[in-house]
Amino acid sequence: MNSGGEPERDDTGLPPVDIEIPDDARELDRDVQAYYREQRAERRRLRHHRLHGRLTRDGIVLPLLACCLILALITGTLLTVFTATSDQNLTRLPGNGTGTSRPSTGISTPAGAASSAPAALPPGPVVTHTRQPLPPGTLQLAGSNKQIPLQSLGQSMLVLVPHGCRCDATVSWLAGIATDAGVAAYLVATPQTKAEASQLHSRLDPQLRSDLQVALDNQQVLAGKYPVSGVTALLVTGSAPQSQTVSYAQNLRANDRAAPLVQALKG
Repeated sequence: MNSGGEPERDDTGLPPVDIEIPDDARELDRDVQAYYREQRAERRRLRHHRLHGRLTRDGIVLPLLACCLILALITGTLLTVFTATSDQNLTRLPGNGTGTSRPSTGISTPAGAASSAPAALPPGPVVTHTRQPLPPGTLQLAGSNKQIPLQSLGQSMLVLVPHGCRCDATVSWLAGIATDAGVAAYLVATPQTKAEASQLHSRLDPQLRSDLQVALDNQQVLAGKYPVSGVTALLVTGSAPQSQTVSYAQNLRANDRAAPLVQALKG
């Protein structure tokens, strides 16, 4: 500006402006405070923008992943607890045939027994097929003079018990198999085992006791013909010497499978 207050020619091309220079710098305090306020507002805006940007980018994904992980952990824990509780309840269920008066023969399933198959089948007896009839001889029914020719027997089971066998459960199991199969059954004793066979017979269930008769092999014909090892069952099929055949199984136990014996009885 010239001394007259009029603007001089400006060769820079900038627009003309009036500049006012205050006499006291304190007059600029309000402008300085306004400038600081603008700076603070700008910094707050930038901070808000950065925070909002992070939340917009990661604020939905990260909480969602965290929630999914927590739900998966809770679900796995609950499944583990429920599975353990179910297994304990199943192991406390009563076993099949518990409390019955007669052992299971493996042919029919007792009422209320579990329907699931066992993990492993019990051992099965080895049945030897002789393809020959019974030897000539007779059995005498205990307590009477009735004689039964061996070669006249049809489908039947002859249970031979050794001395001191302690085989109450096995004899009861075999009697149940014969009853279920609908064949005659005899508990065969020799003069040496007559008393023991009578005791075994007296301890049977009343129904089985009537189906299993005690017969005496006084001449020990069967013991001399067939190898008796443990409780031995002679399984007779057919009738008369022409069609009669005998199979036998040794060392029988009450926990054996009944199927091989039943199949042998059916011929």
